[in-house]
Amino acid sequence: MKLASVTVDGVRRAGVVDAVEQSVALLDTTVDDIVRGGATGTPGEVLPLSEVRLESPLHRFRRDVLCTGWNYLDHFEELKGKRGGQEPESLPEHPTFFTKGPDTVIGPFDDIAYDAALSQKWDYEAEIAMVIGRDGRSIPEEKALDHVFGFLVANDVSQRDLQRAHGGQWLKGKSIDATMPLGPWITTTDSVDLGALRVQCEVNGVLMQDASSTQMAFSFARIIAELSWGMTLRAGDVILTGTPSGVGNAREPQVFLRDGDVVVTRVSGLGELRNTVTSTDLGQGGRER
Repeated sequence: MKLASVTVDGVRRAGVVDAVEQSVALLDTTVDDIVRGGATGTPGEVLPLSEVRLESPLHRFRRDVLCTGWNYLDHFEELKGKRGGQEPESLPEHPTFFTKGPDTVIGPFDDIAYDAALSQKWDYEAEIAMVIGRDGRSIPEEKALDHVFGFLVANDVSQRDLQRAHGGQWLKGKSIDATMPLGPWITTTDSVDLGALRVQCEVNGVLMQDASSTQMAFSFARIIAELSWGMTLRAGDVILTGTPSGVGNAREPQVFLRDGDVVVTRVSGLGELRNTVTSTDLGQGGRER
């Protein structure tokens, strides 16, 4: 099943997407309530996908978005000598975790905020994201996937200079408002072949990232097991699982996003995001007074 979030007549609704018929059957509940509370909703009107605007599937977050770094071997290798002094001697034995503020989240077709005064190094990172559907702490690896509600597509747009500038902590360079597309819907685990997910990112029609989930250093189950060790994961938590090689920061010459760039992020079986990088005042002029 594919669960999308749409707004109809000013009301946010969940919808079940039929990718073949290109339609969505509206439900009288929200995706947040389905994921967190087990609500099912009553099917209602069926609309063509072309007549609705898809939003971020989830809108209510209890905590930061949870993220995994350096989880594709080729990506780890391509960044050697390019980490701004944050250089591990070898691939870590455990997943590297960090968080992003929830205000980063935008919809699958929304504009990615861009402010050149804030950063000159806006980078793309195509990723597979998981949504937790059942609370758990210290979850055994063999039971980890039982706690996953579904999977979706994300782009962990990062500001590399900010990422390196604050004591080696990544939070700032990963948490700029309105910069992380998420969606286009949640595909439930029973409809996902985890061994055949292809992750891609295009910028202005040029393929920049292209990899398989089989290249991950740490599996989806291992990520959940390690992250939940002593730490409760809650239904509705979003976990990003890492990006493959091809990021702009590792290229020669480097390639960073600019105003007007079109970024397409796709994962086979999970859907596609299409976002335009758009100049936005995120600094002094845009600050709430």
